[in-house]
Amino acid sequence: MRVAWLTDIHLDFLDPAARAGLAATVRAEQPDTVVVTGDIAIAPTVLDLIEQLAAGCGAPLHYVLGNHDYYRGSIADVRARAAATTAGRSRWLHAGGVVRLDATTALVGVDGWGDARLGNFVTTRVMLNDFIFIEELSGISRGALRERLEAYGDESATRLRALLAEALAWAEHVVVATHVPPFREACWHEGAISNDDWLPFFTCKATGDVLRETFAAHPRARATVLCGHTHSSGQADLLPNLRVLTGAAEYGAPRIQQVIEL
Repeated sequence: MRVAWLTDIHLDFLDPAARAGLAATVRAEQPDTVVVTGDIAIAPTVLDLIEQLAAGCGAPLHYVLGNHDYYRGSIADVRARAAATTAGRSRWLHAGGVVRLDATTALVGVDGWGDARLGNFVTTRVMLNDFIFIEELSGISRGALRERLEAYGDESATRLRALLAEALAWAEHVVVATHVPPFREACWHEGAISNDDWLPFFTCKATGDVLRETFAAHPRARATVLCGHTHSSGQADLLPNLRVLTGAAEYGAPRIQQVIEL
């Protein structure tokens, strides 16, 4: 079983020829499954472009959505359309169930969100485009923004807990796809951990708490978490059986992060 992992591919920055080239690069690796950990395009085009990529890769493609995927639109609308899409080769993991990759390996996924719980939300001067270009996050007070960020993190955490319980009924290894790094230790930026001004928007503490709790309670199982969002790569081992890989990215030059052999 060969799993090709991509993240933060921002297909809206590419012309059709470049998008076809990326698909051809993935196809040349002959993956059995493709996993994309968010930031695929923008709201009006994300679902069409991920389906085009899946068709060009020649393999089933499973994805989670990132913050960029809601730009110029609504979180509720994009998620409703993603959940309703059942034809084709691409599947939104957040609304799906557990995917059996082989006899002992499961794939699950949730979007995650920068949930404002780590770092310095109160004093940071960081202002993301999320708060301008995403309908649910624009034009609201600072207090309301914090509540919404926490709520999105909690929703992902609740979904992740259910998926992990289902997977660990049989799986020895769980591959977890998510967009936002679930731990401070996995929030890499140019070779270092992001500082407290950026951490509120670049970590999802709620999903991290679920992962740590679950795999501490299941020491004979192991998790490989795949995430992106920071555009910088790194590895963090939170427990002996819990590893988080954060993928690098460059606008206009998407690539395969890894081909994972199971």
